[in-house]
Amino acid sequence: MKEDEKLSSWKKKVHEIIYEADTPMGKLFDIILFVIIIFSVILIMLESVKAIDAEYHEILFILEWIVTIFFTIEYIARIVSIRKPSKYIFSFYGIIDFLSTIPLYISYIFAGSQVLLAVRAFRLLRVFRILKLARFLGEASQLKRALKASRAKITVFLFAVLICSVMMGTLMYLIEGDEAGFTSIPTSIYWTIVTLTTVGYGDIAPITPQGQAIATIIMLLGYGIIAVPTGMVTAEFAKQNRETSNLKNGGSYVHINTQSCPTCSKEGHRDDATHCYNCGSILNE
Repeated sequence: MKEDEKLSSWKKKVHEIIYEADTPMGKLFDIILFVIIIFSVILIMLESVKAIDAEYHEILFILEWIVTIFFTIEYIARIVSIRKPSKYIFSFYGIIDFLSTIPLYISYIFAGSQVLLAVRAFRLLRVFRILKLARFLGEASQLKRALKASRAKITVFLFAVLICSVMMGTLMYLIEGDEAGFTSIPTSIYWTIVTLTTVGYGDIAPITPQGQAIATIIMLLGYGIIAVPTGMVTAEFAKQNRETSNLKNGGSYVHINTQSCPTCSKEGHRDDATHCYNCGSILNE
């Protein structure tokens, strides 16, 4: 019984350090993890430079193994310190952690010169580590809520842009024709979208005065189109900030901490919460 209690206490301590940031050890762990993620991404960039990789390949390889071992220990610790490991393993961050850990091991599982090139492609999965930085963005949840609240408006807006692109593309196909590169309606729609987004690759260009006039209108519309979805999301941000401010001023504001449920790993619990809002498990035993 005592051994079980010690094991439970050990898991609880590990869970507190890894999943929560309100404690000194949790903050220190997050800082270390943040630095190592940035360092690992820099390693990937350096390895892609042939001159640097040729001269410092062994050093970069050793450093990469050190980083990989750290992420492996972190991944295992996250699994063993939670009551339901599958909740973490199949979560977004669980999959990202797995993808960012396995590439170096894969290079030793597959042997033979025929598959070396394919293995190198697997190693590029290490770039997924940068997605783990989302854990440290305090405004990430607010951005998610703003995008979610704006999704209907943005969908309607994109649908309107698509209709406009089809109409303008068809018109350009009729005016310009094959000589200017508008060989089909889909190609013309592609040109319209590229021009509308102000990218302008230059692979296709109108040559008639009528086509150039329409192209000018499309370019001008492009500048306005950029501002529309940005304004939608910004408006939702402002709305949420006002609601938060009103809650604080009204005295009914409830602080949300970084405590993570030891069963399902859900975060964002109130300070006075005793049970997880997602699965109902006890937060503090």
